[in-house]
Amino acid sequence: MEVEFYDSIEDELIEFAVIITKSNGKWVFCKHRERDTYEVPGGHREKNEEIDDTARRELYEETGAVEYTIKPVCIYNVIKDSSKVKSSAAANTVKTGSYGKLYYAEVTRFEEELHSEIEYIIFSNELVDNWTYPLIQPKLLEEAGRRGFV
Repeated sequence: MEVEFYDSIEDELIEFAVIITKSNGKWVFCKHRERDTYEVPGGHREKNEEIDDTARRELYEETGAVEYTIKPVCIYNVIKDSSKVKSSAAANTVKTGSYGKLYYAEVTRFEEELHSEIEYIIFSNELVDNWTYPLIQPKLLEEAGRRGFV
């Protein structure tokens, strides 16, 4: 599996929003009801939804964030099998995979209850060890750090 990063891509290719989140200097991670692992808030874009709206919706649904700042970091592409990569002849080469937009958020206030598939959130000074997506999410955090967001 490979993760590539871009400054931009055609909007219609973006399927996911992932939001690296901090509050009071601590990382915010979500624990899904059906898994024993932790993840960064994020999810699928709904039909006819702007990707920035997806990011705000997912941040609220998965963490209960109601007061925050959010900024775009970059575009990422998860290529599951690089031997099957296809490229177009367009000026910006487009590879098959799953494109998402990465964001960074600082949350100052959360709702008391979560209203989603997330069981609970944790606040941590350290990154978690038991990631839901261990081949993807640590790379997203690394790229956000490289770009000066974390």
